[in-house]
Amino acid sequence: MSTESFARRHPVTALLLCVLMVAAIASLGAIAPPGEWYAGLEKPSFNPPNWVFGPAWTVLYLMIALATWLLWRAPAGPARTRALRLNAAQLVLNAAWTPVFFGLQQLGLAFAIIVVLWLLIAATIWAAWPVRRAAALLLLPYLAWVGFASVLNGSIWWLN
Repeated sequence: MSTESFARRHPVTALLLCVLMVAAIASLGAIAPPGEWYAGLEKPSFNPPNWVFGPAWTVLYLMIALATWLLWRAPAGPARTRALRLNAAQLVLNAAWTPVFFGLQQLGLAFAIIVVLWLLIAATIWAAWPVRRAAALLLLPYLAWVGFASVLNGSIWWLN
């Protein structure tokens, strides 16, 4: 059975698989929590309180999972394949950012990763639009948040 037919025949299971996949990527953030190092960094005035990040990312990861599911259930074809590949690539960079920023404490490298991540999210939205507009729309808040996070990352790098 192809992944497309699986997603069509078992939509709830497919959705749960997407949620689990995205949750696994999100859990990588627990590997390198902010800790004392982050608390000691100089931050810009627009840096939100730490408690904002958990709820924001929870909502965003649910939206990413739903968008992934919608793309997966779309009719097979080159456009769908392109959108899913871009989506997978941005998820890999999303997973890489936290360990690089918090674990390795490499602010410049993390900034490079997040800028490329933003570009990949934009490309995913562009590619998803003709396949499933709802999926593309679900990714817009993610693009906005990563844009803000890019400015924040760049500012922290500049200040430190």
